[in-house]
Amino acid sequence: MDAAQKYPTLTVSTYVEQAAKTDRGVENQSLAFPLLGLFGETGSLLSALKKKQRDHASSVAYSEEVAEELGDVLWYLATIARRGGLHLSAVAGHLYRSDETWLDKPDDDLTFEALQPHQIIRAAAPIPQFEETLLALAAEVGAAVSDHQSGAFSDKHALAKRLLGIFTLVLRASREAGLTLEGAALKNLHKISGRWPEQRIYPPHSDDTRDPDERLPRLMVIDVFEKPVGGRPFVFQRCNDLFIGDRLTDNSHEPDDYRFHDVFHYAFVAVLGWSPVVRSLLRLKRKSDSKLDETEDGARAILIEEGISTWVFGQARPLDYFRDTKRGQVPIDLLKQIHQFVEGYEPRDYPLWMWEEALLQGYAAFRFLQEHRRGRVTIDFANRQLRIEPLAQ
Repeated sequence: MDAAQKYPTLTVSTYVEQAAKTDRGVENQSLAFPLLGLFGETGSLLSALKKKQRDHASSVAYSEEVAEELGDVLWYLATIARRGGLHLSAVAGHLYRSDETWLDKPDDDLTFEALQPHQIIRAAAPIPQFEETLLALAAEVGAAVSDHQSGAFSDKHALAKRLLGIFTLVLRASREAGLTLEGAALKNLHKISGRWPEQRIYPPHSDDTRDPDERLPRLMVIDVFEKPVGGRPFVFQRCNDLFIGDRLTDNSHEPDDYRFHDVFHYAFVAVLGWSPVVRSLLRLKRKSDSKLDETEDGARAILIEEGISTWVFGQARPLDYFRDTKRGQVPIDLLKQIHQFVEGYEPRDYPLWMWEEALLQGYAAFRFLQEHRRGRVTIDFANRQLRIEPLAQ
């Protein structure tokens, strides 16, 4: 269920309530973090506009990018208001009623639709006023940061006044971009619930209804070990006393242990129930369905998965292969990039938290193999786990 289905008429209060559940900085409730975030997202809006003006071909997804950035701006606004002891619905209500003086009066029934009752007309290109509004928004956000540094926000009325100015410009910017703020809010809720869900509910395996001979393994044990051949180290893999796949090297000028990377594919099977690479390795392609065999299990899908594995490896290396990374801490931009890789394929709708879980488990196994140079890997789909244990010499 996406956000639009879950919140058919979205109120400002409902949005704030849901956004608050994903405020990861609960141990530090100062305004500094959300103010910095608001500053950064405003800059991202300006960057999206700049790219659109400079190069149309590089910004085909411009509207989607602006909607996402507006949603992120709204999240930080809600967080600033809450941490500052204010209600964002009171700020929005003040604008809706056009009060002459500030009244800290929450409005639980106020909807985003009521704030933008007129039809929004989508434009093929950003109108000139949009640039002016974004520059004004950047100035207003910068002033908010200065106010915080000077201690002005110890007065809640000063904070409310600044938030009023920012919220007014955000509403104007969304209209000038041909978007509704409700749409941006719903997109934001969909993103944050997919990243930091209240409940982690896995979807069923995509091949549950397939012939048993075409299903990915639900439980499988693979021995992975390094052995020198002709003075060079190679990685071998064995299952049920049979060697599987090719012997592997790093395929790199500089050794980096990428020869152990098949554990990433095994993690995709264990957590996601998806891996064209493992289907090919174990000869489990869905030959009974020519379309699936060609698209989901074919060469292109295999290249996409290998591309994800290689690209993430490059991102993970400076992070010590996610050694101290916990759930909820894998960079969201990295996870969003994976979503772009698999657009149009089976795992396109898998939430970001599932990809994070697969990465963390896969890299835990990879670090084990880096240290011990051998290990027994267990794919346990029933428990959505990839386990690894020592392997005797």
